[in-house]
Amino acid sequence: MEIRIASQLSTLGHPQRLAIFRMLMRRMPDHVPAGEISTALDIKPSTLSAYLSNLLDAGLLSQTRVGTSLRYSVNVSNVQGMLDFLLLDCCRGRPDMCSPLATAFAQGKRDMPLDRFKVLFICTGNSARSIFAETILRDMAGDRFEVYSAGTRPYSELNPLAVEVLRQKGHDVSALRAKNVQEFMQPDAPVFDFVFTVCDQAANEECPAWSGQPVSAHWGMSDPVKATGSDAERSLAFHAAYGALRNRISVFTALPMATLDRISLQKAVDTIGQMTEDQNA
Repeated sequence: MEIRIASQLSTLGHPQRLAIFRMLMRRMPDHVPAGEISTALDIKPSTLSAYLSNLLDAGLLSQTRVGTSLRYSVNVSNVQGMLDFLLLDCCRGRPDMCSPLATAFAQGKRDMPLDRFKVLFICTGNSARSIFAETILRDMAGDRFEVYSAGTRPYSELNPLAVEVLRQKGHDVSALRAKNVQEFMQPDAPVFDFVFTVCDQAANEECPAWSGQPVSAHWGMSDPVKATGSDAERSLAFHAAYGALRNRISVFTALPMATLDRISLQKAVDTIGQMTEDQNA
């Protein structure tokens, strides 16, 4: 056991192997193609192959094949075993030695907000998908959720087709604007209970840990902004994205927040992120 833990820690001691592991943790529970990892982290395919092999040998990753593509995800059970060893064996489970977050996870507890849950949706441009999610959740359950959206590299303006779809659905768009995620990393920013990425590119990017360690999940979906074809075909892509997000958010708002511990809540939001196209339709 200790030999395996030592191998895992040694493997993660390399900066680029650690970067791969962290990216796949952010994309949980997705299975990510090797080519996407290579592009996102700017690692040569041959070098990446060696690093992935190291992480697989250490039991930190799992590999699956989809057609001709090899895809990778975090081996959750093995990683949990490593953390259990560090926090429960080495630290003997002492709260004065282990971090408050680790103790809370071990006990299955989380602090409940005194008023509304604060939620942040992130994508790259903050011009369509995250704006959809922000608007839908605010209008669907604004009495229970305080909602924001932001982009890692936001456009200066919202996408006109996204704005038109929101208007057609009866939403007020007057207060919407594109925002940089850095706006929500300032000392006076809200402390979020939930942070969701709604595009793969934003989830792949390196972001610091959020204050308060919110429940986070990846709800990746196709970018309607990249749709091609006629005006009608492009409009259809935006309507499809809106519908998919509305269905996911409907399931999210129906969760019994008050009765779920943090581990159960994390599993629930991860499951929502894995809803298929048929379920989103």
